[in-house]
Amino acid sequence: MMEFFKTLTDPESVIKYGGLWLLLFIIFAETGLFFGFFLPGDNLILIAGIIAATHPEWLYHLPFPIIALLMIISAVLGNMAGYWFGKQVGARIYEKGDSLFFKKKHLVKTKFFYDKYGSSTLIIGRFIPIVRTFAPILAGVISVDKRKFFLYNIIGAVLWIASLGTVAYYLGTYYAEWIEKHIAYIFIILIVITAIPVVFTGIREKTRIKKEQEETKL
Repeated sequence: MMEFFKTLTDPESVIKYGGLWLLLFIIFAETGLFFGFFLPGDNLILIAGIIAATHPEWLYHLPFPIIALLMIISAVLGNMAGYWFGKQVGARIYEKGDSLFFKKKHLVKTKFFYDKYGSSTLIIGRFIPIVRTFAPILAGVISVDKRKFFLYNIIGAVLWIASLGTVAYYLGTYYAEWIEKHIAYIFIILIVITAIPVVFTGIREKTRIKKEQEETKL
């Protein structure tokens, strides 16, 4: 079982051993199922772009635009599933205790984004791990207008997949040899880059809570 989870969190292994269908499922899960927050969405899209250029046989030799379209559809459907779940569970989700696959602090962090950016969180959150998973769920909880949700859902998915995937495909096409030699370092850099928004958000949230506590004391 641990080996299975290790595979799921290793973007290259996901595509090498699971192929296109596992790639699409993980994007779906990470963008709408509350237990998908630990999955490597950003890195997976980047690696998918690189592999589409360097090892197309792992993705059935499909043209990259088709792969990108399928990833966008998976991301849109994932958010729709999250919205439906949030709609069904409603405010009861705040009463749910922490577990292996659910952390209340992630919900609170996402609410912070909604308080500041409103429905635009559905677009901004695509580029922020954890927020990406809980944004559609919270949209359902607070009953964001369905038409607005659907529009922002599509815009966010297109921007997320197209930007990361296209850059990665370009790099894989023109710098394949360099990438093959430095793939381990690339993984480390990607992990650091995708962790920055999470750390930054955590610091801002702690600062906000501390400020509120100080104002309450006054």
